[in-house]
Amino acid sequence: MATIFSRIVNGEIPSYKIAEDDRFYAFLDINPLAEGHTLVIPKVEVNYIFDLDPDTLSGLTLFAQRVAKAIDKAMPCKRVGVAVLGLEVPHAHIHLVPLNKESDIDFRKPKLKLTPERFTEIAQKISKEFK
Repeated sequence: MATIFSRIVNGEIPSYKIAEDDRFYAFLDINPLAEGHTLVIPKVEVNYIFDLDPDTLSGLTLFAQRVAKAIDKAMPCKRVGVAVLGLEVPHAHIHLVPLNKESDIDFRKPKLKLTPERFTEIAQKISKEFK
């Protein structure tokens, strides 16, 4: 059975897409730590990030860098933090979180509740900056 992320890539589940190419997909986390919290995934379904083949892992990292630069331009933050946990969804993914202080990337914190309109606005703002 396909993971929720594969179902998002396949268009079976809607997402707030930031960027996409033939191998990678970036979309807003629907349970964000901060506005602009984005997930970056390979389209190939591999459970553990370090089980990706070297070409896919390096490509994912480079794609995430481009997404992070777009987040940095679009969202007010000092840095874009990076986290790889991979415990909740068995599909390799990178969290990109706009940061103003270290505690902004604490996954134990309550998640933000945003409206669909706000998610759409944020996704469009970041997507516009993606190069």
